[in-house]
Amino acid sequence: MDILIKDVNALLRKGRGSYAVEKTNILISGGKIESIGENISVDSANTVIDGAGKLAMPGLINCHTHVYMTVLRSLADDLPFGEWLFGRVMPNEEKLTSDDAYYSSLYGCLEMLSSGTTAFMEMHMFEGAVARAATDAGMRCVLSRGLTGTMTDGGGMRRLDEAMREMRDYAGNSLLSFAFGPHAVYTTDPEYLKHIGELARKNDILLNVHLSESVTEVSDCIEKYGCTPVEYLEKLGIFENRVIAAHCANVTDNDIKILADNKVNVALNIRSNMKLGNGIPPVAKLFDAGVNLCLGTDSAASNNSLNLFNELAAVTLITKGVERSPVKITAGEALDMATYNGASALGLESGELAEGKNADIVLLDLWRPAFVPANDLVSSLVYCANGSEVDAVIVGGKTVIKDGRHINADMRGAASRVCAITEKFEESKQ
Repeated sequence: MDILIKDVNALLRKGRGSYAVEKTNILISGGKIESIGENISVDSANTVIDGAGKLAMPGLINCHTHVYMTVLRSLADDLPFGEWLFGRVMPNEEKLTSDDAYYSSLYGCLEMLSSGTTAFMEMHMFEGAVARAATDAGMRCVLSRGLTGTMTDGGGMRRLDEAMREMRDYAGNSLLSFAFGPHAVYTTDPEYLKHIGELARKNDILLNVHLSESVTEVSDCIEKYGCTPVEYLEKLGIFENRVIAAHCANVTDNDIKILADNKVNVALNIRSNMKLGNGIPPVAKLFDAGVNLCLGTDSAASNNSLNLFNELAAVTLITKGVERSPVKITAGEALDMATYNGASALGLESGELAEGKNADIVLLDLWRPAFVPANDLVSSLVYCANGSEVDAVIVGGKTVIKDGRHINADMRGAASRVCAITEKFEESKQ
């Protein structure tokens, strides 16, 4: 069904970090943006959306999360990273069933859609659960089964088999694409990492990896292998693949050069890194080196929020503060990270309002406080908006949120299921 968004204020990308808001019409056909312009006839579409008082922008892209962990929100806060991960998060993950993971993921998807995120990169551990949840929510997802272990311990190859089976089972689903997800340098051994890298190159599959997240990860890698995690992955040939590296909160100048030279995409998780005490990524250095930077929330277990508008504000404000420069990471550059850069990193035909792109579009209410007065809507999106302004969301030409309400799923019902799952965690709360 063709859709015409009429007389809408559209956020149009004009170049790197440069945006303009223009009053126009947007015609959607076949899941794509067919045309943008003032002279599109109302007769061109079956459905007409009145865009008056609305701002149309490309859907936000969350380039690193674990949406199946939404049920773990606020369960293990204010703890050291090692205790948080190994003492609380992983033990409670083990209590989850695939059905639990589905409802946790479904609620997380609906939460992200509510604040304007239309696509996300997921590292998970439950085959099929997130795939079903994203599909039921009507949301794009790049799936990567988390890969840990070795070539010989049984677990490593089993997880890789699960990843490949999921790719086969959900092939042809237009909302889903896939990556291999070697978890981190400290949960895999060299032979297993090299095998995953070779398999990815053979099949032209994206790699999704946690990298240089904590000081301990870096120091342990140097002690064990005589180099930083970034240097280690380069030596193993991992960067010969298309790679999206999450975090990079503790990288050296040489690491940054390696990332830039190898065109590694970096998913910044600013709020998660700060909350877990893992530091602040050198955003300005990475940006100046030409690294493609995108944004992630990480899981609700570490960030507590899956709202990418929070990350938009964080990446700009924190970088300005750290660099003591109000011009470091502008509003437009942050918007690139949350849209255009993310699409580039994940290989999605999304990330901007342009003809031929996927019709992944968010409509925001311009009469909400964040946008009044409308002196500079680009600036307001980054420094004022919080996601509550979302009025409608379209993914692949299909409306999934209308008048602020989900069409494909019952968010309250999903919330009830998630709350019931937490009864399994009562012992760990005491």
